[in-house]
This record gives sequence, structure tokens and C-alpha cells, in this order.
Amino acid sequence: MRRAKIIQLLDGTHPGDHRGVALALNGLILLSAIAIAVETMPTLSDQAHRLLGMFEIVVLVIFALEYGTRVICAPRPLRYIFSFWGLIDLLAILPLLALLQPQWTAVRVLRLLRLIRLLKLFRTSRALDRMTRAFQAVKGELTVFGVLAAMMLYVSAVGIYVFEHPVQPEAFSSIPMSLWWAVASLTTVGYGDLVPITLGGRLFTTLVLFIGLGIVAGPAAIITTALLEADKYEVDESTPPDTEKTSNKETLE
Repeated sequence: MRRAKIIQLLDGTHPGDHRGVALALNGLILLSAIAIAVETMPTLSDQAHRLLGMFEIVVLVIFALEYGTRVICAPRPLRYIFSFWGLIDLLAILPLLALLQPQWTAVRVLRLLRLIRLLKLFRTSRALDRMTRAFQAVKGELTVFGVLAAMMLYVSAVGIYVFEHPVQPEAFSSIPMSLWWAVASLTTVGYGDLVPITLGGRLFTTLVLFIGLGIVAGPAAIITTALLEADKYEVDESTPPDTEKTSNKETLE
């Protein structure tokens, strides 16, 4: 079997109905995520802990073999190793070091890196490709909104500190402490642990809340528009030229 076909089998992109390997790997990813949650249950028996430990070893070995296969079969191994998905695959098997070398037991703390394998579910997702193109198209606008949001956070923290510190010196003890209130207010979450009680503070909070709605809604609208444009671009790219010409001709007739 050619190396390219092996990669296609692992990714589930092989022509025909040959997605069994990719589906099995994705199933292991989901089972691994479930195992992470189950092993934190305090009422779990020792036998269940041992079974989960064995399952962890099996999963790590399988994905280590997958990683090695991808490196061997990749047309440019170094390019794959240092690519985004290559680094994800490497981080996913990093806790295996604790099994190979007892002195590296501390690496087991990185077991939660297994969750990174969930990103592998999107390896062949066309929706993720559309989102990537959309974010690349509007990264300038998102950067501007990010800078504006950071400026508003700081201004809001300073403003509420000026209004509320004289009457609530413990709650709004400093501008850095007031930043937590600014984050909760600008994101319109409002946890209620820091509440203005002065008239000026409440009026200022009202203004901040309205501005926060705009800061949240602005990037959402930009990203939505970019996704629609990316989807339209994909449809146009997938339309055969002959079909498009025939459709235009029928419309004119």
C-alpha cells in the first residue's frame, strides 16, 4: 500500500467506503475524553481505576503508533512534525514518557493533554477550513475590536474605581481589582460580587453595559458575514464551469 493511501485511511479521506480506521480513532478520542471524566469520580473502585489505567496505556500506545506511521508516510516528515496537527499528535502522546521512564512520573500531570486529541476530530472537517478562511479574512477587523475592548476594559476599571472606591474601599480597592468588575460588565455577565451603590457608579455601569453589547455583537456580526462569504466561495469553487455556463444560458432563455 502506498504511503499516501495510508495517510488517507488514517484521515478517512480515502476514495470509497474506507473510513473504518478513521472512525475507530475518533471513537478512541471520545472514549478517552469520557475516561478522563470518569476517573475523577470519588466513589470509583480500585479495580475500575486499574482498568482505566490500562485503557490509558492502550490509547497512548495506539496514538503513538499512529504518530509514527504519519511521520514515516508523510511526504515531508519534518514539515508534518512541526505542523499544527503534527504538534497536536505529539502532545497527545507526551504522557507516554511517564510509562517509559519512571523518573518522569511527573509528566503524568500532563494527562489532561489527552483532551487535545479532541481537536483531531476536526482534522478533515470542511467546516473548520471555512472558519479558518473566515478568520483570516477578518483578522484585521478582529484585531481592531480586540484593541478597543482592551482599552474599554481599562477605562471602565478606572471609571468605576473613581466612583466606588470612596464608599467601597474593600470591594474596589484598586484599579486591578476593578478590572474583574469591568470584565464581568463588558461581557454582560454580571456576576454580582462587585456591585456599584453610588448614583454615579450606576450610571457609569449602564453606559458600560451598552458599550459591552456593542463590543460583543460587533465581532459576532463580522465573523458571521465572513463565514457566509467563505461558504459562498466554497460553493462557487465546487461548481463545474460547464454547469455554471449552462445554468446562465438557461436563465437568459
